[in-house]
Amino acid sequence: MSKQANPLTVGLFLVTSLALLIFALMTFGGGDMFKTKNRYVIFFDSALNGLNIGAPVKLQGVQIGNVREISLEMDIKSKRIFKPVVIEIEPDTLRNFSDQPFFSDRDSAQFLDAQHLINAGLKARLETQSLLTGLLYVDLNFYTDKPASLQHISFKGLPELPSVPTTVDEIRNTVDEVIKKVRQLPLEQMIQDLSETLRETRDILKSQDMHDSLASLAQTLRQTQELTLALNRQTEPLLRHADNTLDVAQADMRVLQQQLPPILQAAERSLNLSAQVLEDSRYTLREVEASTNPDSMFGQTLKEMRDAARAMKDLSESLERKPEALLYGK
Repeated sequence: MSKQANPLTVGLFLVTSLALLIFALMTFGGGDMFKTKNRYVIFFDSALNGLNIGAPVKLQGVQIGNVREISLEMDIKSKRIFKPVVIEIEPDTLRNFSDQPFFSDRDSAQFLDAQHLINAGLKARLETQSLLTGLLYVDLNFYTDKPASLQHISFKGLPELPSVPTTVDEIRNTVDEVIKKVRQLPLEQMIQDLSETLRETRDILKSQDMHDSLASLAQTLRQTQELTLALNRQTEPLLRHADNTLDVAQADMRVLQQQLPPILQAAERSLNLSAQVLEDSRYTLREVEASTNPDSMFGQTLKEMRDAARAMKDLSESLERKPEALLYGK
């Protein structure tokens, strides 16, 4: 008959095992199980080859969370496959200037309103961790120059963050658009037109008219060169003569500049003397004018002399008529 197990021993074993399990979880889990994390869902259009659960989520190169879940969903109506990727973000990894968590809970919610992040331009993009391994990570950044792409699909009630294509996808899309536009071009007609143009160009180059035109052009160029040389020979003496004339003119100007100041000074003195003579003549004229006034003494003398001359004239006329009056009187 086997011995019955002691309940106390079994209880102590269970309690010890549970304590060791809790200690191991806290030690190796780093205490992450007790941290509050905010979850978001992102729908990527590109392939998720290389993205694994637990891949880092970075904001401008700083890890702020990791990938929690990767799923596949298919819409039967649109025949599209959606790839929701659930990420977890630790609120304490991003703080404001007041040392408060940016991803803080509001109104007892478990996540920050995603619309505020979308309005700020926050978008997700897949980037390569290493070119050797090909592993991917989720890069969050504020791409304000790119439009937000949202699927508006409810996945486990999680808020959705927009995504942008990877650099490789953007290059591939650009190349596809270029190829599509090239395919739309009438290449056969363009090649046919080009061949016909080249054929016509070859015929024109081989024609006699082109040969004659080239010969005429060569002759014209030769005549132009000869005319240019002749003009140079004829213009050289003229230029030398012009240079000599200019030198003589410059010498005359220098002489004139040397002789002009004394001439100007003499002219200034002559003008001053002429002004003085004019002033003296004006004074003399005023004196003559004053002396010829009838009320002046000179004027009275002139009047008496005029009367005397008139009397002498009358006397001479009377004697001429009656010479005997000189002997007999009147």
